[in-house]
Amino acid sequence: MSKSAISLENLYFFYEKDKPVLNHISLDIKEGEFFALLGSNGAGKSTLLRLINGLLKEYSGVIKLFGKNIKEIKKEELFTTVCTVFQDPNDQLFALTVFDDISFGPRNMGLSEREVNQRVKSSLEAVSLQGFEDRPIKTLSYGQKKRLCIAGVLAMQPRVILMDEPLSGLDPMGVREIATLLKRLNKEKGLTIVMATHEVDLIPLYVDRVAILSKGNITRLGEPSTVFVGSEELKNAKLRLPYIAKLMEQLKLDGVIDYNKLPLTVGEAKKELLKKLNDNAIF
Repeated sequence: MSKSAISLENLYFFYEKDKPVLNHISLDIKEGEFFALLGSNGAGKSTLLRLINGLLKEYSGVIKLFGKNIKEIKKEELFTTVCTVFQDPNDQLFALTVFDDISFGPRNMGLSEREVNQRVKSSLEAVSLQGFEDRPIKTLSYGQKKRLCIAGVLAMQPRVILMDEPLSGLDPMGVREIATLLKRLNKEKGLTIVMATHEVDLIPLYVDRVAILSKGNITRLGEPSTVFVGSEELKNAKLRLPYIAKLMEQLKLDGVIDYNKLPLTVGEAKKELLKKLNDNAIF
């Protein structure tokens, strides 16, 4: 069994007294998991990420990283164990060129110039931006800037990457490219990835487990197949089923098709529809 990467025990946080943003959250994320925090705007997703990476310090409860209380971890160790990619790349990128931005973190770690250059090279290759070292950041597209931010944290060689709405502001192709990139990094490098998002349609395709966050509480937790079980259960969280799942749910309500497990993806829906067609129950 995989060991715990992130453990939250009875975590409570508020900006204003008597108005908790996170209300006694307990959660365990395993090493090597691709985990999604799913919720609408204001649900507490970004706040939770800022607690995990140590940016917010005043809270009650316990946060552990790989079994160690975050309050006992030195700042230098924390910032190389957990790295964050923020929602807007323009809030994260600051240097003039791609090389200068990615090399900033490794240089501050006191690494040799040779090691810095190698980390920049391998990080750019990992996000398909090889050859971009001398490019001015202002000339990059929004999607390229997103990938550059990911390259920047990869250069730190963290064990955990926190992603705050990484798919926002992208066109459909860009969304798919970034989601596929994250899944590849998760599998090939064994990275623990925690993604805060409201993109329900991609959850079944990419993540291992998902927690639904609503008004500072975790209302559902598990694999996508156990979390997305029907429309009514998601309404209180101001979320919806993936479109494919909603279509299949409606077909079942209309008596057109029947299934034991709600299909969440095109592949799963196709399998159920072909099964029904083969039974000569449609048309």
